Amino acid sequence: MTTAVESGLRRQELARFLRSRRERITPEQVGLPIVGRRRTPGLRREEVAQLAGVGVTWYTWLEQGRDINASEQVLQAIARTLRLDPHEHVHLFRLAGAPEPEGEKDCQVITPAMELMLRKLEPYPVAIRNARCDLLGYNRGYTWLMGDVDAIPFGDRNTLVQCLLNPEWRKRMLDWDANIPRVIASFRAAMADHVAEPAWKQLVKRLKAESPLFAELWPHHDVNSEPIRTKRYLHPDVGLLQFNFTYLYYGRRSEITMSTYTPADEETAAKLPLMFD
Repeated sequence: MTTAVESGLRRQELARFLRSRRERITPEQVGLPIVGRRRTPGLRREEVAQLAGVGVTWYTWLEQGRDINASEQVLQAIARTLRLDPHEHVHLFRLAGAPEPEGEKDCQVITPAMELMLRKLEPYPVAIRNARCDLLGYNRGYTWLMGDVDAIPFGDRNTLVQCLLNPEWRKRMLDWDANIPRVIASFRAAMADHVAEPAWKQLVKRLKAESPLFAELWPHHDVNSEPIRTKRYLHPDVGLLQFNFTYLYYGRRSEITMSTYTPADEETAAKLPLMFD
């Protein structure tokens, strides 16, 4: 049973999620004229309400985390207005406490079988990502390696964002300077199939604004689809760790990847936690 505290936290997360997605959509993308100076990025609340066909006050309450119910029809309209991708679409319905949208169920990537693999591979770190580097799933070994991933806001759970903008991640990644240009080049290669998608363009816009290194390297148009096979980390409790990477793809044409981190030496294997509480 969901408690009142849990419901309140979920409504607050829904409010933050809606604001983050509203702010990434420009008026031009939805055919609205720009009139006067805009004080906030992206769309205004009243513009989202108008485009989705809902009341301004009602939508404002939704973004404020108030205790109101949203029908599936309204949620579908908001998802279309905010141009949510399938993963975001399902996330919206979950936060709103609504049944998952029928049209998106097949787009779910974290299947029960994959959840079982995440657990059974512990203490080895395992992460599941899409081509845009969104972190879709991870196990406790991964949070032990990288820190409290659960504390990262949903909209920031992107490994490229964290590698470039999170100082804690940078400290843990010993070969950051050598590897990050390859990571950016790999992202550039993956974007070839998604150049017109708002979520991808918004991510590039954000990184160019917030990461000087990304802004410097992105215009070079370097591409590299060869994954990094070995990485070194500096864990705050146990020191140096070295891992070999194995990349498992969800399907022949899938862009969903499960990355497993296996110890590259006996010293690393000995430092991994034996069990989790």
